[in-house]
Amino acid sequence: MNRRIRVVFFQRKPLPIHRSVEYIFKDVRSRMPAYIEPLTKIFRFYSKGILPRLYIIWEAFTSQGDVNHITGDIHFAAIALKKRKTMLTVLDCIMLSDSSGLKHALLKYFWFTMPLRKCSHVTVISEATKQELLKYVKYPVEKIHVIPVAISPAFQYVPKPFNEDEPVILQVGTTPNKNLGRLIQAVKGISCHLVIIGNLSSEMIDQLKNYGITYSNLVNLTDQEMVEQYALCDVLSFVSVYEGFGMPIVEANATGRPVVTSNLLSMPEIAGNAACIVDPYDMDSIRSGILRVLHDKSYREELVQNGLINCKRFDPQDIADSYLSLYKKISGYAMPEQDSVVRPLSSQAN
Repeated sequence: MNRRIRVVFFQRKPLPIHRSVEYIFKDVRSRMPAYIEPLTKIFRFYSKGILPRLYIIWEAFTSQGDVNHITGDIHFAAIALKKRKTMLTVLDCIMLSDSSGLKHALLKYFWFTMPLRKCSHVTVISEATKQELLKYVKYPVEKIHVIPVAISPAFQYVPKPFNEDEPVILQVGTTPNKNLGRLIQAVKGISCHLVIIGNLSSEMIDQLKNYGITYSNLVNLTDQEMVEQYALCDVLSFVSVYEGFGMPIVEANATGRPVVTSNLLSMPEIAGNAACIVDPYDMDSIRSGILRVLHDKSYREELVQNGLINCKRFDPQDIADSYLSLYKKISGYAMPEQDSVVRPLSSQAN
């Protein structure tokens, strides 16, 4: 068979704070071979309220291709699509872990249970997300594929002398799951400068001032400006209490910066042996991890070297090829048997 495959990427209408999903699949599309015709369907309305969501379902129904790939948090768009042609990417299950009662039941049904019934395949960005998804819904495990997030080629190794006097600790994100409050308490009294990416609440600012922590706060950075912040820092702190993946870990690895991260969910999986692993609910654990990285030079250098190896697991072309294999399978595109396997995260380690 020699024909083009029309792959429609169904994508949410992004808010200014959205960039992760948009980047992931922009990169995937850019790496598709010529016989793939990638089309991006960005919905007219934000996913807010009943009527806009009904319209999203209608728009999806009228925009189907040989493969329908639903990305991001608009899972419910699968409801009116042809099952054999539809796949869904689940980034995380945070909306379920953060909800209860009627709200939890509605989110579970319309964002997970019903959409998965309408999909022939599902992809997740980590093994941890796969296991969490299976806690909430029944779905054939052999049809759930772990395809991680690719590291942007913009992140390259940048050597930098470690600032022994006042190391710069980079904190990416300020939403509740990023655990900034505990980090602030953990670094109290440590000679360091905290660079915080994201909007700070008045409570966070008061906490920083009360603890006498020197800090900088940056918002609305461009992609290039984010790359620069990794190069300027000495350590990345990423002690989140919830992550579906944890891309900053890999970005710091690629830049050559040591990482302190959490022992929960996807973070140990993504970090491997390239981060200092701590308990994000225990301020003493966070503090001990940061102090070890700051003061143990050999350990710090070991983390950097391990990180430069670890980031190779997230090669953009390998990840695009994994999606390509699924597009071929769903569309019925004829291919050699050896090209039909979706490679799991563990097989991309070397």
